Amino acid sequence: MMVWAFRLWVPPGQLPMFYLQAINGRQAGKRYEIKGDKCILGRHPDCDIVIEEGAVSRNHCQVVRDGHTYYIEDLKSRNKTYLNDETTEVEGRRPLKPGDEIRVCEVSFRFGSDAHAGGTPATTDSIPRILDGAGLGAFLSDDETNQPSSTIMSKLDVSSSSRGGVHISASAEVKLAALVEITQSLARVLALDEVLPQVLKSLFKIFVQADRGFIVMEMPDKKLVPRWVRVRREDVNDTLRISRTIIRHVMDSKEAILSADAASDERFEMSQSIADFRIRSMMCAPLLDNEGNAFGALQIDTLDQRHRFTKEDLELLVSTASQAAIAIQSAQLHEAALRQRELQRDMQLAIEVQHGFLPDKRPDLAGYEFFDYYQPMDQIGGDYFDYIPLPDGRVAVLVADVVGHGVAAALLMAKLSAEVKFSLYSEGRPSAAMTRLNERICALNIQRFVTMIMVVLDPREHRATIVNAGHMAPLHRLSGGAIDEPGEKVTGLPLGITDALGYEQTEIEISKGELLTLYTDGVNESINGDGEFYSIDRLRDHVRKPASSPAKLGQTIIEDVRKFLGKAQQNDDMCLVCFGRH
Repeated sequence: MMVWAFRLWVPPGQLPMFYLQAINGRQAGKRYEIKGDKCILGRHPDCDIVIEEGAVSRNHCQVVRDGHTYYIEDLKSRNKTYLNDETTEVEGRRPLKPGDEIRVCEVSFRFGSDAHAGGTPATTDSIPRILDGAGLGAFLSDDETNQPSSTIMSKLDVSSSSRGGVHISASAEVKLAALVEITQSLARVLALDEVLPQVLKSLFKIFVQADRGFIVMEMPDKKLVPRWVRVRREDVNDTLRISRTIIRHVMDSKEAILSADAASDERFEMSQSIADFRIRSMMCAPLLDNEGNAFGALQIDTLDQRHRFTKEDLELLVSTASQAAIAIQSAQLHEAALRQRELQRDMQLAIEVQHGFLPDKRPDLAGYEFFDYYQPMDQIGGDYFDYIPLPDGRVAVLVADVVGHGVAAALLMAKLSAEVKFSLYSEGRPSAAMTRLNERICALNIQRFVTMIMVVLDPREHRATIVNAGHMAPLHRLSGGAIDEPGEKVTGLPLGITDALGYEQTEIEISKGELLTLYTDGVNESINGDGEFYSIDRLRDHVRKPASSPAKLGQTIIEDVRKFLGKAQQNDDMCLVCFGRH
């Protein structure tokens, strides 16, 4: 196979300007001059041409100059780079010549130079233009309220034998070869934006009389969108209109239709998009999923009355549409799997980041022991606990619950982690630190609130200062077995509701053998299969019982909650902290 590159001789000092011009998408019509020896295309802001549409890689591809020759080079992109819509991706460097088209996912560019501005490169005469449907003008909305029911065809086929005229089509051998090519090529592609143009390209080989081809797909909101369009003629307006009435009829009836002379067919007399373009013959077939539901349609038409489609052509189109539907579904499933994989990777990263905000070790204080347990309902959660050592030797023990759970709660938890440290380092009194923290949370103005219990332990004095922001009071097991719930009487509002009020604090002494239990409502409000709550009373019963250590108590509580739940799913984030003096 001969490969040649475009070389242009010009007099010294009169170098032509080479450029890439966007054919479709948001940048359609925009011209980018190639300055220097390299022009990088991708979604990274530092690229020479930034493409924000589709699954474009950060640095997707580049146009490079070597001497007097320009080349296109793929930069190991995930979705590959295509030259002149070839089915094989660009590998290594491929030479460019004016008129060549470069496709990056959904966006296409034409390579050109000022030296050829006065005429159309010869290469484009034999390469039909292919356009991303998203970059087209408005899809014509037929005025269905004024249309009689006879406007829409109800039969499978419309015979063209009565119309007369000369029929020109590809030979049977060409049609068979193209159909085999469709089957083989569609089996190889996995990306939707590779499947759709490949279908239209193959159809133009089968139906040589086709002037335009459309693939229209229904979005989740039921809106019809022309995903890809192929036109054979350069003089066709880029703002193409398609009859929604016809597409809807084909999808609703699940019947392919053929019109030998759509411009004069009385059944289309109210469809303005047909009349405006003087369509002489058109075929439209539905795209059906595995359950027989229509999710789009495939249409081709011609503007030349001598080149009309036949009933046999319609049967061939239906076969192609069936193959295309399978390939499209496979591509959609593949892309959904890729998106799911991306989400799983992002979720795993979020889990790792969230765990990074939680303490990786417990305080090492002489005479004290700590236990903690954290289990979100989803993969990430909104519960929070921390041990924050203060400069004077004290340690702040915190347990908090962000309203809700999931990603939004986890993000606020991350913010809370940073703000609580700032507030504790800025204010000496725990109550003042909680007031400062509340002010900073309120300043976020995010309409979410946080409950928090703060216990600042002084291991030298064996005293604990407690500040409560709308949270359950800690359970304080005294040496004799009785339970106290300090801080309940000075409970303030949750963080983030209003910054107009301050917080109070209370102090308790921790004697040998005494311990405190801090928890979130995911523990006491756990619901079993019978709809029963675990309850605070059941939690208190465990705290009352003598325990050899905070770790033993904490493990007993968690094991009992799990036993209580049985096969029922965890219904909220769980957090438990136990610490005491031995």
